[in-house]
Amino acid sequence: MAEPLFAGLKVLDVASFIAAPVAATMLADFGADVIKVEPPTGDSYRGLSAFPGFPSSHVDYSWMVDNRSKRGLALDLRQEAGRAVLRELAATADVFITNYPPRVREQLKLRYEDIAPLNDRLIYASLSAYGEAGPEAGKTGFDSTALWARTGLMDLVRPDPEGSPARSLPGMGDHPTGVALFASVMMALYRRQMTGKGGKAHTNLMANGVWFNAFYAQAALCGLDIPTRPKRENWATGVANHYRCADGRWFILSLVNEDKQWPNLLRALDRPDLGTDARFAEKPARHRHARELIAVLDEVFIREPWPVWRERLEAEGLAFGVVGKTEDIPDDPQMRAAEIVVPHEDPSGLSSHTVAAPIWVEDEEKIAPRPAPGTGQHTDEILAELGRTPEEISALRACGAVA
Repeated sequence: MAEPLFAGLKVLDVASFIAAPVAATMLADFGADVIKVEPPTGDSYRGLSAFPGFPSSHVDYSWMVDNRSKRGLALDLRQEAGRAVLRELAATADVFITNYPPRVREQLKLRYEDIAPLNDRLIYASLSAYGEAGPEAGKTGFDSTALWARTGLMDLVRPDPEGSPARSLPGMGDHPTGVALFASVMMALYRRQMTGKGGKAHTNLMANGVWFNAFYAQAALCGLDIPTRPKRENWATGVANHYRCADGRWFILSLVNEDKQWPNLLRALDRPDLGTDARFAEKPARHRHARELIAVLDEVFIREPWPVWRERLEAEGLAFGVVGKTEDIPDDPQMRAAEIVVPHEDPSGLSSHTVAAPIWVEDEEKIAPRPAPGTGQHTDEILAELGRTPEEISALRACGAVA
């Protein structure tokens, strides 16, 4: 078997929580040696899954997926001895990832101007909430605040115009933002291959939120009014809407090529009479009478369970999708076949599978996901690789610079 694509690539994950660390996780998935640098007390993200409202477990499942396949190093970067270890690592590293706020970077000497002089081939990857410049560059934020709330998404995605803004899910924006940071790192590595020089790569949560909302954001940039989203029953079309089946399952119908696919839908419904109904015979009429069509389809779809409708819709080649539940993922055969959910090592025995990073390169194998490290689990191993003697490691531990 050939070496992994990123074998030999050394990455320092000097970051916390989700968006920046998962960019390092994606590099680890393709064989990079990723060192997770945490304070002796551990990343604040550890144990987040134990907060009220999250699935209860003795296993830190969020840490499991977001920090797999890394080695753990615990350093107290408030101490010069801890910073000296990090500088030595950075001198030979390929990528340095951080999302600490500017104030913290300055205190711990983690700014680009602190790290870049150590290694002119180093890629310094920065993740921020609101961008690298501007009056809010130093402001802290999470995906719920900077990506979801700030960018119009929270306002637009609500059940009806009078409903409350919709709350985001944990890490919902962090994971795609991590993909953007990964892409930034890859562009910087490509430039390094061409020029021999490292440099700074960055992205931010707010930019990714606006990119998520680019359809309407561009409309706003064109000076257009953004419509509120009506209730499902008042949607502008009946053939791009979601419906409930007899077994309680919902699915979404999405007939973009309505003129061509309307006859197919009628066959799936076994309702040829709707094709001669003056309200629905032609597309303009269907749109004028969308509310009535939605009511008719509600009555039709509620009569049979989801497996029946799935078979009928598939037989007519129509575009649709079940409104899946998270609990469906472990047993979804397509997710296994497409390597979206993959086997991994889990010492706890709670799970035999984990979530794959959403990128593939044909003929390049991802490594089998390894367990996420405990706090400082590989500290002695990494320090020994730097040439530290057992006595020197003991001295660093005694003064609290490492743990």
